[in-house]
Amino acid sequence: MIERTILLVEDEDYLRENLSEILELHGNRVVAVPSGEGAIEAARKKNFGVLLTDLKLPGIGGIEVIRSIKNINPATACIILTGFGSIESAVDAMRAGAFTYLKKPFEKSELLVIIEKAFEVHSLKEENSKLKSDLRDNCTSAIIGTSVGIQKVRDLIEKVADTDSTVLILGESGTGKELVARALHYGSSRSAKPFVPINCGAIPEDLLESELFGYEKGAFTGAIATKIGRFEAADCGTIFLDEIGDMSPGLQVKILRVLQEKEFERVGGRNTIKVDVRVVAATNQDLEQAVEEKRFRKDLFYRLNVIPVNLPSLRERREDIQILLHHFIGKISGRRKKSIKGVTQEAVKIFEAYDWPGNIRELENLVERLMVLKEDGSLIDHEDLPDKIGKSNAEQYRNGGVELPHDGIDFNAVVDNFEKNLILSALRRVNGVKKKAAEYLNINRTTLIEKMKRKGLIDSLKTSDSFD
Repeated sequence: MIERTILLVEDEDYLRENLSEILELHGNRVVAVPSGEGAIEAARKKNFGVLLTDLKLPGIGGIEVIRSIKNINPATACIILTGFGSIESAVDAMRAGAFTYLKKPFEKSELLVIIEKAFEVHSLKEENSKLKSDLRDNCTSAIIGTSVGIQKVRDLIEKVADTDSTVLILGESGTGKELVARALHYGSSRSAKPFVPINCGAIPEDLLESELFGYEKGAFTGAIATKIGRFEAADCGTIFLDEIGDMSPGLQVKILRVLQEKEFERVGGRNTIKVDVRVVAATNQDLEQAVEEKRFRKDLFYRLNVIPVNLPSLRERREDIQILLHHFIGKISGRRKKSIKGVTQEAVKIFEAYDWPGNIRELENLVERLMVLKEDGSLIDHEDLPDKIGKSNAEQYRNGGVELPHDGIDFNAVVDNFEKNLILSALRRVNGVKKKAAEYLNINRTTLIEKMKRKGLIDSLKTSDSFD
């Protein structure tokens, strides 16, 4: 049984003793102190589920006690006792973090009901904190893979998560951009505050502004009540602007203002609202090209692109496919209560040969489809794969990974082109550092440079030893 602990702060001796006796008779463990200073000292040594404090105390008052103890343990449910039951004192107590207040004199039954509700609130807060902690851990660990590209993404998240810097996540659809955004939020000191996502490409332009900034009652037909927007809802937390490349030029100006000034007005409103929000944006578009084509504001691009995170496509991290297959099989098995032994090696090779235009989302959806259709305890085999994946790639796999045309090939040209692409891929993985590319390919650096010279890659890539 979980211990029910109450911190009681009351300067009147007889009332402190009576309240302690009542609360202990109903299964609570009570620590009773006569002052605010004593309460804060006790809270530093032990976590309490409920704080019951008088409003008027010698020295530190009840409201300041609540503020201090909420800083020590935010999950503590606070109740304030007052013989001065004015509206002002109640409002101040609530602003300080009180769950409710109880005006003296009160009935024993009234106190016990409020204590029960306070423990319910405490339990919910503890559970919510645990869920957020689990979600934070899951978000980071759910970025699965051992490839160089995905390891770089994880390393970057660890470095920048607990900062307020704006992050721009770049990657094709289905590569897991929201997963990265959540990992950034839950790895930061803002994790206890809201994470508010919005897909800028999925909401019509005329509605997106009111979704982002809210609106005042009467701002337009149908605005029958004031509504707060996503920026206001994300105050002290993180807002995730997905597919920001689809945003209209008019809204881009307003987003720029929020980034610069941390303020905005609701649609139809005149009052300026200030917010403390970290912005994480994402897009599958080439924003630099969009800037050149005047489709995206240059100043907004630079404001967003403080820390770019480049998510590799699945075809750029084929070595992660087998790991992802096992992950999705385990995840879907738990959800659907269905056991699949795994995937045959021939099917794995076919999975790895396919280009996955829908990236990880396409892979997960296909695994779920196959698991629904397969019998319990069976293996996913190459014969189970749909035609677009199975037939062409199965034939390619049986031909040793090379699809041969009927009229033959120029062997030397094909080998030369393959070697050239291999070198380019290795250089891209290591940001053009030739020493690392040579290590990745398991060849000498001088051998790599000689091959690059013969294939005309030195001049075309504009790389030099200064980068090594």
